[in-house]
Amino acid sequence: MAGIQQQELVNDTLPASWDGSSKQTAAVNVEGHPRPCIDHELKDPSHQKSGWRKFLSYVGPGFLVSLAYLDPGNLETDLQAGANHKYELLWVVLVGLIFALTIQSLAANLGVSTGKHLSELCRAEYPRHVKYCLWLLAEIAVMAADIPEVIGTAFALNILFNIPVWSGVLCTGCSTLLLLGLQKYGVRKLELLIAVLVFVMAACFFGEMRYVKPPATDVLKGMFIPKLSGQGSTGDAIALLGALVMPHNLFLHSALVLSRKTPNSVRGINDACRYFLIESGLALFVAFLINLAVISVSGTVCSAQNLSSENADRCGDLTLNSASFLLQNVLGKSSSKIYAIAVLASGQSSTITGTYAGQYIMEGFLELRMRKWIRNIVTRCIAITPSLIVSIIGGSSGAGRLIIIASMILSFELPFALIPLLKFSSSTTKMGPHKNSIHIIVLSWILGLGIIGINIYYLSTGFVGWLIDNNLPKVANVFIGIILFPLMAVYILAVIFLTFRKDTVVTFMEPNKNDPQQQTNMENGLAKSTEGPVMVDRAPYREDLADIPLPE
Repeated sequence: MAGIQQQELVNDTLPASWDGSSKQTAAVNVEGHPRPCIDHELKDPSHQKSGWRKFLSYVGPGFLVSLAYLDPGNLETDLQAGANHKYELLWVVLVGLIFALTIQSLAANLGVSTGKHLSELCRAEYPRHVKYCLWLLAEIAVMAADIPEVIGTAFALNILFNIPVWSGVLCTGCSTLLLLGLQKYGVRKLELLIAVLVFVMAACFFGEMRYVKPPATDVLKGMFIPKLSGQGSTGDAIALLGALVMPHNLFLHSALVLSRKTPNSVRGINDACRYFLIESGLALFVAFLINLAVISVSGTVCSAQNLSSENADRCGDLTLNSASFLLQNVLGKSSSKIYAIAVLASGQSSTITGTYAGQYIMEGFLELRMRKWIRNIVTRCIAITPSLIVSIIGGSSGAGRLIIIASMILSFELPFALIPLLKFSSSTTKMGPHKNSIHIIVLSWILGLGIIGINIYYLSTGFVGWLIDNNLPKVANVFIGIILFPLMAVYILAVIFLTFRKDTVVTFMEPNKNDPQQQTNMENGLAKSTEGPVMVDRAPYREDLADIPLPE
């Protein structure tokens, strides 16, 4: 009862008249009610922890997000880049992950500052028809992102245990749900499992790298000297960059940060944003090292002098599946098994984060209130269905082609997650005084539009190339062109609409600049009552984003 009275007191504290000159904040939810406020310095003894201990309490979301840069689709792109260009494109991965850190930090800041994740803010901001279109596109993006992850895991199980690919797809769905059940014992247990899987990948690929011994000088040159000299190097560089920023990852990161108990004051929010930035930077640095190892191993093996003609042909069209045979023939059977373990860790951990993203998107856009374990089963079934159908019909070769199609779909989807993020994180109506500075706004829009442009180029050139090289009759090509080119025009118009549409919904409530006491209360995390300021209990973290209880 006391908690209800405190919430009512908080709801009466926030008149809406602030000119932006003050640094006091009060974030509210999309229904118009302010989040309860507290400054841990005033009451919470945990705020007296040393800096590194406070930082450790924020570690976790960045490692889950980093898996999007380590999923089997990215590993396949790395293998192809190394096979075709040795170490020449390592600098592209380094620059791409720096870009990705900038974009991901915007998603984390949005969640911390508003108390809502990206899909919830899209639901509040856009008209109904736009909202449902964005939801549908986000769900398609989750399915597309899940295809390489599921198929990669199935390939790994096939290499390790010689089971059919379609059986591996079913095993992936079941194992993912079992691993998600760890959240019954706390979100930190699941985050620990993800971190273990990431370091298993690192150990496997660095073990391979130590065995092949790539020349350190060439690797360092590839990292720090930009160069695009080989045939097809520009296209492979674009593919590397396009594979780095995933649309569903932006929804995921803005939601994961809400599983932490963040003090709802200016200093508390700023500290949380800084800790999440550092944590994401460390996680993405580990992801970069793993990508470096994959490219280095592939480049060293495929540039060997004694490579047979059969293995040279495999290097010319290297896939997740053929890479195991290549490593087995060149380095021995144990190398193939180590590679399979790494791909299994990559695929299994990435499918967990894909399921996470799917449930947040479904709940955020549609505001569905179903039991969380049921929601996980629905999301998982939707995600693995395309992979299961294709693996049954087309086998390993069909599943491999599906990975390429999935990467093109993700390139298509990216603007519909990235543009709302860029707009919301730069908006006073959404972020208040925590909105991006003018320098960050300019930098983020340049990076964002550059990434979108790269993806659209990759998508359009891939489609036009297919249209030219396919074996369909000319009449069929003309018919396809008549249908798809108008759709591309609609796509470009939709991107322009999202870019230039003015935000209208205010989800940030400002304190009254004429009431100095209220401004002080908001800064310190105090609510107002008839008897003077009172300390509100700890701001509730988003339990709906922090646990997935299993059925009893």
